[in-house]
Amino acid sequence: MNTFHKQSKAYTREVEVRGHLIDSMILTRIFDRVMDLKGEFQVTQFTIGTQKTDPSYARLIIKGNSTQHLEKMLQEIYREGAVPVEIESVKLQPAPADMVMPNDFYSTTNHPTHIYLDDSWVKIQHQVMDKCIIVNRAAKTARCEAIRNIRKGDLTVVGETGIRVEPPERPREGLDVFQFMSSNTSTEKPTTTLIKRIAADILETKKKRGRIIAVGGPAIIHTGGADAFAKLIRMGYVDALLAGNALAVHDVEHALFGTSLGVSVANGQSAHRGHRNHMAAINQIFKAGSLKAMVQKKILTKGIMYECVTNNVPYVLAASIRDDGPIPDAVTDMVEAQRRYREVLKDAEVVLMLSTMLHSIAVGNMLPSSVKTIAIDINPSAVTKLLDRGSGQALGVVSDVGTFVPLLLNYLEKPSR
Repeated sequence: MNTFHKQSKAYTREVEVRGHLIDSMILTRIFDRVMDLKGEFQVTQFTIGTQKTDPSYARLIIKGNSTQHLEKMLQEIYREGAVPVEIESVKLQPAPADMVMPNDFYSTTNHPTHIYLDDSWVKIQHQVMDKCIIVNRAAKTARCEAIRNIRKGDLTVVGETGIRVEPPERPREGLDVFQFMSSNTSTEKPTTTLIKRIAADILETKKKRGRIIAVGGPAIIHTGGADAFAKLIRMGYVDALLAGNALAVHDVEHALFGTSLGVSVANGQSAHRGHRNHMAAINQIFKAGSLKAMVQKKILTKGIMYECVTNNVPYVLAASIRDDGPIPDAVTDMVEAQRRYREVLKDAEVVLMLSTMLHSIAVGNMLPSSVKTIAIDINPSAVTKLLDRGSGQALGVVSDVGTFVPLLLNYLEKPSR
């Protein structure tokens, strides 16, 4: 433990932290932040919970070599869950103009956050990372808000005072598949065992009427997982689908021609003139007017998008600059696509990210850390990138999505196996 020199108190601050401090490595991360910044700390009180569900408590004195040095350390450890013993009220400043934040605005994490407002803690609504906090003092509410939505005069949280962050915890009694994983991503984990535990998590979530959102890439089609994924939707295990133009295009190609990128999904052979099949699929969608119209006209009679339409499962297709078409259903306005994604993700409990790195990272950045996030990709670096971009709560499964989805379906159909 670091040595604390009892010198001037000018650059010291007493802080405290509660929770599963050992199991969740919260205290270790606080120590690391202080030592990495060449500061000092002294633990003045440490009480370990005696029961599995009991939280622990620690009180520390943090010491810097200047006011700026101390503030820098405090900013780091506050984001790990520490709070000052002497709580000060949150600081607010009005936004100087539309779409402009005050200079010292507080930038949010994806962890549940509270502000100390008028002598009580207020929970931030719509928690998401990299946003500012707008306060309605009359209603005593606060919310995360994107810079584009800020209006002149909005009361905005500034500085780091009066803010409490609650990082994800790992209680000692275990937490389903997330406790089973001692590391977030690995090629050496037993995939079938992981999938079985994920299926159990999904069953439990649906039992409690929780919402499960799928984020899908075209690899679901390419690798032969389309039929199994369509059945998951039909069985009610997907409450909404977020994807790009490509998933819908190749799903329709598969439904109409049995190919994906011109290759037969059934036997892996290139179809005659198959290179044009995805363009032919796009042409059919334009002729009908939309995916829903294709279903209504009985042109599209199976597949992922068919199941979404017939089962009233909402979907958002966010277009990209590289898309062919894009099809009429794809949202080509990026800001509007973001808005629709966020609307779908409200109150999500589980998010399955199926082999789509860019959409997974985008969705991960829109989620609070309290949402169970499971990313599946054959490429370990794709999952690692998601974790590195701020979605540290995500569980990574290194697996071919065409293998993962049918196995998941199998365990959901026969959970006793």
